[in-house]
Amino acid sequence: MANGGRLPRAPQEASAHAVAPEPRAVLTRSIGSKTSTKERYWIAVASKDHVANGVTQGIAQANHGKRSPMKRLSRGDKIIYYSSKKTFGKPEPYQMFTAVGEVIDDESHVGVMSGDFQPIRRNIRYFKAHDTPIAPLIDSLTFIKDKTKWGYMFRFGFFEIPKQDYEAIYKNMR
Repeated sequence: MANGGRLPRAPQEASAHAVAPEPRAVLTRSIGSKTSTKERYWIAVASKDHVANGVTQGIAQANHGKRSPMKRLSRGDKIIYYSSKKTFGKPEPYQMFTAVGEVIDDESHVGVMSGDFQPIRRNIRYFKAHDTPIAPLIDSLTFIKDKTKWGYMFRFGFFEIPKQDYEAIYKNMR
């Protein structure tokens, strides 16, 4: 036999008494999801001047306008901005948490800019907060695994943090 000696399977017929299989659990949280059952907490990295511009416009963007960070956000998620520099392209260090807010839309959108630059953004309701230095918080933040190389995580430009870390930072920004 051409199929290795096995008999062909008979086609299955639906019966009037057939029971639909149990639906599998569906994860409501996926990249780019519009709804969420659980809020998540994020850090985005940008210079203080860029953060201030975003706060004024009520928007967030990360990693030079890349799509993937903004698609990971869902309505209700919280975002904190960290600014290692005061001004984009200048060497003066800043090392402060500079803004905190909540995602208020369901999908990312393309920002209107000059030239070919079309950054992907989310609409944010920013909370009243003041710039807060990171140095006093380093030892208490669990997402910083190696306290001697605390800046490493921020090189990613956008990452998720535990709720307890969000709360610790936000408490100091109020």
